[in-house]
Amino acid sequence: MIIVAGLLVPACAEAKGADKSTGLEEPARLEATQGSDIERVILTAEAVERLDLQTAAVEAGASGNATTIPHAAVFYGLTGETWTYSNPESLTYVRVPITVDRIQGEVAYLTDGPEPGTQVVTLGAPELFGVESGIGD
Repeated sequence: MIIVAGLLVPACAEAKGADKSTGLEEPARLEATQGSDIERVILTAEAVERLDLQTAAVEAGASGNATTIPHAAVFYGLTGETWTYSNPESLTYVRVPITVDRIQGEVAYLTDGPEPGTQVVTLGAPELFGVESGIGD
């Protein structure tokens, strides 16, 4: 039994570094964002499909002062901060701080956040946060 365990450890170590040795693309990578400490999450098309990421557009509020996003796009941090993930370009996701004025039903009214028309993630934000924060490495 000790021999078998001794053989499995090198096999696992080899498999963990297999992506680098085979040249296969990692499903996700982080990229610095100029002027910010928040990194961009860049996914492969296969990763986006596997995670089933869904987005919706930020809309201008009726009053002209606030913008709206689906409540599902609001992500709450451990210390009460609120943010959403924007999708500024294909396969790219960036965490954006938001200020929620109120939530009515399934709609969040923002006093600060992404511009109208910006795509925000409504399904899959916890997975993006996991990639960004290194959970699972």
